[in-house]
Amino acid sequence: MQKLKFTTLHTVDTEYSADSVEWCPHPHFQSYFACGTYQLEEMSGDNIAMRIKRKGRVYLYKFCTSGKDLVEVYRLETAAVLDMKWLIGQLSENPLLAIVNSFGELQLYELENDVLKVISSLELNPDCDDLLALSLDWRHSENLAASRFQILVSDSKGCVNLIDYEPERGLKKANVITAHGFEAWTCAFDRWDVNRIYSGGDDVLLQAYDLRSCSRIFTNKSHNAGVTCLLSHSLREHLLLTGSYDEHLRMFDTRSMKRPLAELDLGGGIWRLKNDPFKRNLILAACMYHNFSIVQLADGLLDGPELIGEYYEHKSICYGADWCRKVDDNQDLYLATCSFYDHKLCVAQVDEEDRKQ
Repeated sequence: MQKLKFTTLHTVDTEYSADSVEWCPHPHFQSYFACGTYQLEEMSGDNIAMRIKRKGRVYLYKFCTSGKDLVEVYRLETAAVLDMKWLIGQLSENPLLAIVNSFGELQLYELENDVLKVISSLELNPDCDDLLALSLDWRHSENLAASRFQILVSDSKGCVNLIDYEPERGLKKANVITAHGFEAWTCAFDRWDVNRIYSGGDDVLLQAYDLRSCSRIFTNKSHNAGVTCLLSHSLREHLLLTGSYDEHLRMFDTRSMKRPLAELDLGGGIWRLKNDPFKRNLILAACMYHNFSIVQLADGLLDGPELIGEYYEHKSICYGADWCRKVDDNQDLYLATCSFYDHKLCVAQVDEEDRKQ
């Protein structure tokens, strides 16, 4: 693929600091995406609880690929948002969006008639007042019953929480793994092995666990700073990608985890990784103190990734990024990105540099 160029179509002031963007994968709602925010509100007085200092807002937008129009359709006032994920592969009529927040909660919302309605909520540890729920992942597995799903949530005390969800019973904690000595920044299900999960922490460790026994499979020490994001590739078996505060994108073969297959310095510390939904072997990376980057993966595991595009529209911490899953007649690529202190959301079109307009 040729080098990529970016055309900014929309810029939005989110008012609160923006840290996550998630495009809806539901077949009938692929024009929609959500943006989550995290605002630290300075309060006066000694008796005000820390938890009420963090507030957030979730925006729901609709983007039309034909007219390239962007419309805000809903906004939700909530606790500060740390991460969000839509359920992929669901069979229900309406999309489900899971959100983790600064109250140490997992909340599940249903999108219906352009409104996000909370349908279930779970506090990870009611006895811990200062717990933050940091990241989450849905289980994408055909082996689970159609009406039952699992969600993985990492937290600021280093734990990874396995949570069951059934519409009739709501959210229920199934197990807790103490995985890290400091913040567990990220967690992920293995897309190919239903019994394996991964976590990354501020203790510089990448861990893997077997859910049948909650026993550790391995501990990887390849990173030089905290492990901040994980991507078990949904289209390429045995491929695990990681991001770290040490600014390197790493590729691992999950059958042999002693050392990475390849590394690529993207700069700025990598907070989020998303593989494109159109099987083009592209990875979108949010590089916190640098930019948003697009990396091309080679067809084989033995060849390293190549940087083919850099988006410099944002001037603050680059946290949230995702691909548009809706395809227009021209097969164009679109993405949404957001940054923190400048509370900025962008929607951009991505093209090859020599493509004729």
